Amino acid sequence: MQLLTKELREKLPPLYSQENNADPLVVCKFFTPDANWTWYAYEGSPVDKDGYYDTDKEKVDFLFFGLVSGLDVEIGYFSLSELEKVRGQFGLPVERDKFFVPAPLSQVRKWHET
Repeated sequence: MQLLTKELREKLPPLYSQENNADPLVVCKFFTPDANWTWYAYEGSPVDKDGYYDTDKEKVDFLFFGLVSGLDVEIGYFSLSELEKVRGQFGLPVERDKFFVPAPLSQVRKWHET
């Protein structure tokens, strides 16, 4: 499964563009089918080998920013290359939820409240 499609790249606002938005729209969801980890992205940009998006260097990865639910629920960065390497307890790769409907971050947080 292709985790980051061209259409998804076009829908994701660039990194740091949502800084002043108190409740940004979460655009996509990634998950491990055989572990309890989920990644929700509301920003993303291509980055160079050093992880910077705002340089003239060749872009070699894609950096997301959003909510991660795993051992804890937290906001942070995660990269496409990281997602492609992750495997759950039965060795299954991360998948993109093709049926995810974009939702405000506040709503996504509620889904993970204990």
